[in-house]
Formats: sequence, C-alpha cells, structure tokens
Amino acid sequence: MSTLLEEIKQCEICAAHLPLEPNPILRFTEKSKIMIIGQAPGTIAHQRGLDFDDASGNKLRSWLGVDRETFYNTDNFAVIPMGFCYPGKGKTGDLPPRPECRPKWHPSILEVMKEVQLTILIGAYAQKAYLGDKIEKNLTETVRNYHKYLPLQFPIPHPSPTNRFWMAKNKWFVTDVLPELDQRVRRILS
Repeated sequence: MSTLLEEIKQCEICAAHLPLEPNPILRFTEKSKIMIIGQAPGTIAHQRGLDFDDASGNKLRSWLGVDRETFYNTDNFAVIPMGFCYPGKGKTGDLPPRPECRPKWHPSILEVMKEVQLTILIGAYAQKAYLGDKIEKNLTETVRNYHKYLPLQFPIPHPSPTNRFWMAKNKWFVTDVLPELDQRVRRILS
C-alpha cells in the first residue's frame, strides 16, 4: 500500500495540462472505513498539501459530525479525488478534474481498501463516475434520492461556500439528508 501511495505521489501523467506543478493530494490506508470521492484539490489544498483544510472542509466536517482529528485519521477517512492535482481556474470556478487519474489509479486504490463501509460521493463528477446509469437527471435529484444508493454510497453536494444558493433552495438537504449522513458516519466510526 505504501508503495502505491508513493507511486501516485510521483505521478506526472497530466503535468503538461496543469497550471502548477503536479502535487497529488489524496490519502488512504487499507484500514480506511469511509471513503470520500470528490472533485480535485483547490489552490489551498495544493499549497498546503492537505485536502479539505479550508472553509469547504469545515463545512464537510460539520456535515459528517466529526472533528479535525477524527477526519484526518486515515483509518477513519480516505480522500480519493477524481483528479489528484489542482486542475486550474475556469470561468465559473475550478476546471473539471483531469480525466487521467481515475482510470490510472482508482482501481488499484480500491483494491487495497477492503474495510470501506461507506463511500461519500461529493459533487456531480464523482456521482456520474461511480453511480453510472443509476444517477438521476441532475445533482439535486441524485442527492434528494440518496437512499437509493445506500448502504454503500452516499451522494452529497460539494460543501463549498459558493454552493450557498443551492443550500438555500434545497433546505431538505439539511433537514432530511444530513441527519442520515451523520447517523451512518457515527455508526461506522463507533
């Protein structure tokens, strides 16, 4: 497992397409209980070398009902983005994750992670990739129908502060979905 992680950390498969030097940001062990699959690291993660060490991470930890120590314990949570390096800025936010990482590395990572009891799919890219034809017509409907994917997968929106309008329009997420997510996380980690 450590050899695999070392290999990934040295990966430069998409270097020619990145605005900054490659800096794969991910973490996992063969004991990880909950796997988070998101988009790709942002600029803060790239600079700090740590996933979700920003406002999005604070929101995500509150949604999961865990503190920083619990979240960054890799035996509890693995973070495997769709793209491991910061992809650059687009017109309305970060560019989509680079397409090279998932086919190159995800199968090998998933093979060593035998203890995963729940996969949290953050955002449309992860949901499309991992739910395939079971996905609903859009992210909102996929998240609203989260129960269809249980007990192994749990789709959620990105916890970015820029999603405040989505959160304001979809109050059911806080009242109906987050309590279920919190309960499942607590059960797995207890």
